[in-house]
Parts: sequence; C-alpha cells; structure tokens
Amino acid sequence: MRPGVRRGYDPRVRALGFDFGRKRIGVAISDATGTLARPLTVLRGGRADTLDQVVALVATLANEEDGLAAVVVGLPRRLDGSPHGLTADVQAFAAALAARISVPIAFQDERLSSHEAEARLTATDRSWRSRKARLDAAAAAVILQDYLDARPGSASPGAI
Repeated sequence: MRPGVRRGYDPRVRALGFDFGRKRIGVAISDATGTLARPLTVLRGGRADTLDQVVALVATLANEEDGLAAVVVGLPRRLDGSPHGLTADVQAFAAALAARISVPIAFQDERLSSHEAEARLTATDRSWRSRKARLDAAAAAVILQDYLDARPGSASPGAI
C-alpha cells in the first residue's frame, strides 16, 4: 500500500488531484476507472477561502454517481528530493483538508510537473496567455496521472 493512502481504495472510482501554489491551485480528475487524468479547473483565493472551495468540490464529487476514492496532493520537492519552500505549506493545507473530509489523501511527488505540463500545452497551444491560464490544472493532471500510473496493477503508458 502506498504511504498516505488509507485502506479501502477502490481503483474503479475517481481520484481528484491538486497542484497547490501560493496564488492558484490546479485541479484534475481521473475517469471512473482510475486510468486517465484530465485537467478540471483552477481555484484562486486566500488560504481559508481556498480550503472551503476544495472541501466543497470534494463533497460535490464524492456525492456523484462515480464517487471519489482518493484525493492526491502534489508534494513539492527540490530536484535532489529535499523539501521545497512550499512543502510545509502544502502539508499543512493537506492536514487541514484531511480534518474536514472523509476521502483518503495521498501525496505524490510533483517534481517537474509544471515543466511537463507546459511542454504538453505548448505542443497544442501557441498562445502564452492561453497556456498560462490552464497551466496549473494541467500540472495537476500530470501529478494525478503519475499517481495513477504508479498504483500496483495499473497499466502505465509504457507497460506492455
């Protein structure tokens, strides 16, 4: 079992991914099979306001037909694996979130997720302003997809 994931995870139910930043939070969601992640939205606001937005979003998605089995939070680290300046803030936010929701929370290494998201967006959209508006949600999708691909029994894109 992956660290931070509580027992009872159902791989047939959706997961929600977050890329936390000081100004914006990118949000992504998986399909009902837990195979593919896609960008969902970008949340803006102060910490307390954003926490309320995240709690409301989790509650809404958890009550839908496909449900919500896990919340995946991107954990910022430096390239050498040491904590980043935002690491403690993200962990504190996740702890505050865990106190208000019943869905299990897992951390996923988010190193280079924004760079990968930017590269993917550049391939389809030449407008910098358009890419910037979607970058945080795209980074959340990269983080969530990494989490989904790393689960035992998942068929990652490179698997045969």
